[in-house]
Amino acid sequence: MSEIKSREKIIQNLKDANCRDEQIYTFMTELEKGNTKAALNVLAQHRNELLTNFHKTKYCIDCLDYLVCSINKKQEACNHGID
Repeated sequence: MSEIKSREKIIQNLKDANCRDEQIYTFMTELEKGNTKAALNVLAQHRNELLTNFHKTKYCIDCLDYLVCSINKKQEACNHGID
C-alpha cells in the first residue's frame, strides 16, 4: 500500500514538473528496474529542456521590457517638450 502511494506521489511530482507521459513512463520503468542512473538522466534531460525554455522566455520578456521602457522614455520626453 505504501509503495503504491509513493509511486503515485512520484508520478504526480513528474506531472507537476510538466514531464510528458513518455518521460514519466521511461523514468518509472528505469526506476522500477533499479536503473537509478538512467532514471536520473531522464530528469536531467527534462530539467535542461525547462531551463532552455526559461531562457528563451526570459529573453522575450526582456525584449518587451526594453520596448515598453523606450516608449515610456519617448512619451516623457514629448510631455516635457523634448524630441
